Amino acid sequence: MNTDDQNHTAVRGRGKLLTLDNMNPKVKRVEYAVRGPIVQRAVQIEKELREGVKKPFTEVIKANIGDAHAMGQKPITFLRQVLALCSYPELLKDNQFPEDAKKRAQRILEACGGHSIGAYSASQGIECIRHDVAHFIEKRDGGIPSNPDNIYLSTGASDAIVTILKLLVSGEGRDRTGVMISIPQYPLYSAALAELDAVQISYYLDEDKCWSLDVKELRRALYAARQHCNPRVLCIINPGNPTGQVQSRQCIEDVIRFAKEENLFLMADEVYQDNVYAEGCQFHSFKKVLFEMGPEYSSKVEMASFHSTSKCYMGECGFRGGYMEVINMDPEVKAQLTKLVSVRLCPPVPGQALLDLVVNPPQPDEPSYATFMKERTAVLAALAEKAKLTEQIFNTVPGITCNPVQGAMYTFPRISLPQKAIDKAKEEGQVPDMFYCMKLLEEEGICLVPGSGFGQREGTFHFRMTILPPTEKLKLVLKKIKDFHLRFTKEFS
Repeated sequence: MNTDDQNHTAVRGRGKLLTLDNMNPKVKRVEYAVRGPIVQRAVQIEKELREGVKKPFTEVIKANIGDAHAMGQKPITFLRQVLALCSYPELLKDNQFPEDAKKRAQRILEACGGHSIGAYSASQGIECIRHDVAHFIEKRDGGIPSNPDNIYLSTGASDAIVTILKLLVSGEGRDRTGVMISIPQYPLYSAALAELDAVQISYYLDEDKCWSLDVKELRRALYAARQHCNPRVLCIINPGNPTGQVQSRQCIEDVIRFAKEENLFLMADEVYQDNVYAEGCQFHSFKKVLFEMGPEYSSKVEMASFHSTSKCYMGECGFRGGYMEVINMDPEVKAQLTKLVSVRLCPPVPGQALLDLVVNPPQPDEPSYATFMKERTAVLAALAEKAKLTEQIFNTVPGITCNPVQGAMYTFPRISLPQKAIDKAKEEGQVPDMFYCMKLLEEEGICLVPGSGFGQREGTFHFRMTILPPTEKLKLVLKKIKDFHLRFTKEFS
């Protein structure tokens, strides 16, 4: 045996080079419940059904994730027409496509290298699209100026959120950056903080007041955290995920005042801004409120706000389009941000093209306007109807309490679990609401995410369910959950 062979044998004998023991420990701390063990089991069950294994149901209904098209929502015609034209410019000669769609596609293609969406773009995003985003924000916020240089296009909102957190996290020990996140929260935040080794500071939303945010609770969480870290960031999700609340203008003012007083960087996750259903509720952007509070606030509070093509009426999750706007950021830090995004080259160009159509939709004098408005209105009206239906049906079930779904696309009902079920879950090494959701999946084929994956007050149990399935399927899902809950309660009483 020559020396090389001996070396190879020695390496093989040592086992794997990268193991659970020597891999990055921060990655091991990352958890993302929305695609966690329950979803993995759902995928397995789907495979078993395809192989002919008999189950008490014929399909798995995945109500675990806000994936509108996977749930049957139809794409908006105009968006797909322009994307088709951008992907295959030969279609520009085809007279089946409306003129306004062709004009948009030509404008986007002219801004791309080699007139192709297959070329890299500038790292911050295509310039004319950033101008369109700035114009959209100005219009949305009643004329408050937006500078395209402060706009960064991103791979969905998630990518931009993680990028901003990377800039903010520093220090060691008691100087380590603390980031305030709502509980319940969207698990992207806890996962990103675990990976970046930042300190999570939990503040609780008030379930008894429709998941509202109270500044007294922010203050409690902040002061407690100052004993062991350096709180620098406050994250807000409005409309809320998983809780579906829409913040009042007064609440947003209070939060901005608090951020200024306590010297916190604000992160406003506003990806559900078109998803507002409840009467008397309205979306107010953090930026608009900040500037309406006057220069004492608008010239001082540092903030980043985020939006996406994945939610609202579009539901175009797979294109990974999004943007952030940074406000009052130190120019030297902004240069570092631009450097950081350039390492990743650029966000997906088809996603940028899609975002352009969202911020610059057909206008009243254009041929696609009527169809676009009809489709947009229908999607949002159906979601509003399903939000109401979900709340009403859940509240007829003994042991399930559901707050109004004011916005976004989820409900986060509270479930009462019998003590015997809690004991049985512990015996099996499971969190009680995970035990409940796993049993629901096995018996009814419905995939939900347990509340423990989002965080909840000690001793309370919840699940998150999306309201996206078509109305008739949603009614079926709600009936199955109702029947299961009554059966589960009886079994463990």
